[in-house]
Amino acid sequence: MPRYFYYLKLIPPRTTFVEDMTSSERKLMQEHAAYMKQLFVEGNVLIYGPVKAAAGPFGMGVLEAENEGEARKMIDNDPTIRAGMNTFQLSPMVVGAARGTKD
Repeated sequence: MPRYFYYLKLIPPRTTFVEDMTSSERKLMQEHAAYMKQLFVEGNVLIYGPVKAAAGPFGMGVLEAENEGEARKMIDNDPTIRAGMNTFQLSPMVVGAARGTKD
């Protein structure tokens, strides 16, 4: 069955989040990091990590899934999304090339 790629933008609750997150927010972010690492190990994430954008930091990832519903389910299960702390945008994308991919 073909697999498709989806660009994930994980949006923090505020632009100052990295500098002023609370201890409970930090705990959720640690759970998020563990969750994303597990998805990576399982082969469902091509790349992920924080982006230090001038307009404010955010998280990014490229998910690999059978369809958009499967990709959304992955993100809906993220601890920070379940807790209502972060929001996200998910967009279909074409990976022209990437190290470690089969194509």
